Amino acid sequence: MNLYREVLDNIPTAAIVVDKNMRVRYTNRAFRTFFHARGVRGTLKDATGCREAELCGQGVKCAYCPVRTLFSDAMKGDGNALRNLIMRLDAGDLNFRIKVSPLGKYYLGVVDNAYETEIAREMYSAQDIQQRLLPPASPSGGTHYSFMYIPCREIGGDLPDVYEADGETMGFLADVSGKGISAGMLSAFVKAGWDRSEPSPAKALTALNAKFQELNLDETSYVTAIAVRIDRRRSEIRYSVAGHNAPMLLKSALGIDEIEMNAPPVSNWMPDYRYEDRVIGYRGGDILALVTDGVTESRNEAGELFSVERVEEILRRSENAERFIERLKAALKEFCSVFDDDLTAIAFDL
Repeated sequence: MNLYREVLDNIPTAAIVVDKNMRVRYTNRAFRTFFHARGVRGTLKDATGCREAELCGQGVKCAYCPVRTLFSDAMKGDGNALRNLIMRLDAGDLNFRIKVSPLGKYYLGVVDNAYETEIAREMYSAQDIQQRLLPPASPSGGTHYSFMYIPCREIGGDLPDVYEADGETMGFLADVSGKGISAGMLSAFVKAGWDRSEPSPAKALTALNAKFQELNLDETSYVTAIAVRIDRRRSEIRYSVAGHNAPMLLKSALGIDEIEMNAPPVSNWMPDYRYEDRVIGYRGGDILALVTDGVTESRNEAGELFSVERVEEILRRSENAERFIERLKAALKEFCSVFDDDLTAIAFDL
């Protein structure tokens, strides 16, 4: 018996065994994880995480309990029952498919999509956490900005951020290698490792590079990034770039300036590399745009790149940062219906 329980505890399929008195005789680890159960055995209330105050089976709402009803139907019939159920619990709504079959004098319930549902629930939680890492949609002070963030999968690897340091607006845009969950975890590291109190973009990038070494990742893992500080008193932009191959774009009275800097990404490639700050002036009414390569390298069905030139043309026609982001998003969706990389951009009204 102990061997059977050990086997059942190590399979992803959620299983529950109930007797004719509706007492739970056994739940495996997958079932307990799925329902946040209180124990291996007990009542259906204990097994499903029900939070009703009444004793299990004696409350008014127990007559409507989907799990109780399912097992009851199986006991009244030939011992078999199959149903898609939705339960509202403290942990959130659960949508699952459960099949009941006779097992000697007991009844075995198997949630055959428990693993997939649990993964989906965890993915939803991860999406919610990642959304909370984004900057506010409406700036409360400092330089006005607008941004776009469109992950190509449930979890993205781009990280836009805008904040204030020493009374000046700071902009940060990072693009981590890879996609999906691994990229999301690396972007969370970047968010935690970025020093918001450091007014120098270069020093902040150098410190992030030093922290990256502690992860001891292989050479396929890296982070490209752009960091800027907008000095409104001097009408200057102090910036530093770490391997970001998509340029910063500055709209001015004379047209579009592409601001580039040759420097390696945050990685193990050059562990002791020290990034440098550079400065460029701006005029009132200019727009500063930061974009990831997911924007410029998006391809349509014909294999054509969206390109830096298209980004520049949209910037040239835009009156302000908000209009630039709106037009960029619309142009990308018209250009290609399916995205193979995260699309992120930040624009500042100077």
